Amino acid sequence: MYDVIIVGARVAGASTAMLLARRGLKVLVVDRATFPSDTLSTHQVQLPGVARLARWGVLDAVLAADTPVTRGVRFDQGDAVITGRYPAYQGVEVMCSPRRTLLDRVLVDAARAAGAEVRENFAVEEILGDGQVTGVRGREKGAPTVTEQARLVIGADGKHSLVATAVNARAYRTRPPRSMAFYTYWADVPARDGSPAGTGEIYGRPGCVAAAWPTNDGLLMTAVIWPAARFDEFRRDVEGNFLRTLDVVGMGERIRAGRRAERFRGTPDVPGYLRKPYGPGWALVGDAGLLLDPITGQGISHAFRDAELLADAVADGLGGIRWPRRSPVTTGPGTAPPGRCTTSRPGWPRSIRPPRPRWPSSGRSRAVRRTPTCSSPCWPARSRCASSCRRAP
Repeated sequence: MYDVIIVGARVAGASTAMLLARRGLKVLVVDRATFPSDTLSTHQVQLPGVARLARWGVLDAVLAADTPVTRGVRFDQGDAVITGRYPAYQGVEVMCSPRRTLLDRVLVDAARAAGAEVRENFAVEEILGDGQVTGVRGREKGAPTVTEQARLVIGADGKHSLVATAVNARAYRTRPPRSMAFYTYWADVPARDGSPAGTGEIYGRPGCVAAAWPTNDGLLMTAVIWPAARFDEFRRDVEGNFLRTLDVVGMGERIRAGRRAERFRGTPDVPGYLRKPYGPGWALVGDAGLLLDPITGQGISHAFRDAELLADAVADGLGGIRWPRRSPVTTGPGTAPPGRCTTSRPGWPRSIRPPRPRWPSSGRSRAVRRTPTCSSPCWPARSRCASSCRRAP
């Protein structure tokens, strides 16, 4: 009998497993994949995500694999170009775009190190329970089917979540796919004249968007986004349409000076939705509960945020250990100088602490309590405060 079973062990599931295991809960996390392995991704870990990786103690492992950091970005809309550096967030001033073969493995290793049991190559066949979820049934490849029980089952299994389907999690604010995206990796691409090394690039033109971000192994990840209605047209000549789009935005010559290192990857299956993220014996995290158009590049950072928020709620409900977690990052690449930024923490004077959440009176006995409400403007409507930042005088 586990406290928590997590279905899905990529960025949302592995992070949740790590955080829950560190709180003393008995956690099983399963995934049909083995690690390291790749998956479709925007790659981008925005500043709040980098701050969380640092706070969790896993950022060093990501950067040790020669993951480049991005300190600034160039927005080119044709008629206007805007360049700038990222402002500090909880002491961090950089973002990064690691390969998922690296990032997912680092998080899975951290979950194991925290005490979570990780079963790779494990396919969940059924979510168990009648009215309240009680466990899962599945098997590892080549092994007999097994049944595992838990007080809580968390779906971290993406947009086609088996957990969300099994519990009939209500979707709302749904949007059909509006864009399609393809990306690949290039080696030996010269830097843009006048741009500092490691600068991210985003280009917008009528009917298309292109972006370029440095990633591991000295590669440049480039992405092209078209309207979803033109997917069939794009797919008929992926490489030709990709390069022609880069020509339109002014990147084509630089890209052709390098060489393509891997195949093209892409999908038109990028709807937008929110799903009800909890119920009797179950919860959702990551893309299983929230999916945005990938043009935002927020998916990984949202997964980290939601993993942290869910882990806090589960630790409260199941009796795990909870400790302060919103301290600023003070060391490491891209951290802010002293005095730039401080964050909400228990040591603040009472007059400037964020108010405590007010839990609704009904539903307190659920394994996962309902979302709190709070009058503080820095507390999102759907979750606890992800950050409460004040500028030092």
